[in-house]
Amino acid sequence: MERLSGPSYLALDAAAWKRKREFFAASFSPCRLCPRGCRAERSAGKQGTCHAGAEARIASHNLHFGEEPPFSGERGSGTVFFSGCTLKCLFCQNYPISQFAHGEPHSVEQLAGVFLALQKRGAHNINLVSPTPYLRHVVDALEIAAGRGLRIPFVYNTSGYERAEVVAQLQGIIDVYLPDLKYGPSAEARRLARELSGAGDYFDSAVPAIAEMFRQTGPLQLDGEGIAVRGTVIRHLIIPGHTGNSVEVLHAIAASPFRGAWLSLMSQYFPAHLAPDRPPCDRRLLPEEWRRVRDEALRLGLDEGWFQELD
Repeated sequence: MERLSGPSYLALDAAAWKRKREFFAASFSPCRLCPRGCRAERSAGKQGTCHAGAEARIASHNLHFGEEPPFSGERGSGTVFFSGCTLKCLFCQNYPISQFAHGEPHSVEQLAGVFLALQKRGAHNINLVSPTPYLRHVVDALEIAAGRGLRIPFVYNTSGYERAEVVAQLQGIIDVYLPDLKYGPSAEARRLARELSGAGDYFDSAVPAIAEMFRQTGPLQLDGEGIAVRGTVIRHLIIPGHTGNSVEVLHAIAASPFRGAWLSLMSQYFPAHLAPDRPPCDRRLLPEEWRRVRDEALRLGLDEGWFQELD
């Protein structure tokens, strides 16, 4: 994979920016940005299934030091949390943002200002968290910010529930992809995806989308400071009582065209939102569950990345 001298969006010419603006404007209303294809008339103020309407809504933006080391580094990741989510995870740890859509409206100009302010504060990157419903706004704001001196990589931090056709249009905009791969392909895993996240088609959407991400960026590339500048990292959160699903996910990665992506295996689950009323999701991970998944990842040779140990 060719190494770039700077963020990929700096290489876009006026014609490329115009094509991307037009694509995301057309996909925004009626909305077809995520696999749900709810076709909400957002330009008329109607909300999509994700709770997103006509304006970009942001819950917070700040320097974040809790991401994987190549994202947070010493100066922090410039994290922008967008309101709403295309999934309905009953265990979501950020549920006030994702499910209740807490946040404030931002114009495109204001969003561009957020990007530039984070860069000024020393952020290693702009880390877009759940940005899919707001891609029209993000692309417009990025073009403005790039013209005003933005020069740090863009990270696309997503649940993985994406349309590959939409991800393809992000080529030349996103430098690093950080998708989840939450559920496997079996009938049981699909049931889990439907019951726990409201998306029985999760695997069928996520795998081609992640394959497209990896096609664009390849394995993770780091700069001289050890900071991510290009590539794809796949996150997987182990859910208590469902280690079989995690093993399926690992096997799916090992057999996929994106096997070379780095893996972030996460053990930080705790019963948030509606999970306390849903056994076995009402407890934390057990040591033996963690060891089963970790050992399978190592057996499959998926050892590039990070394994978050149990506290």
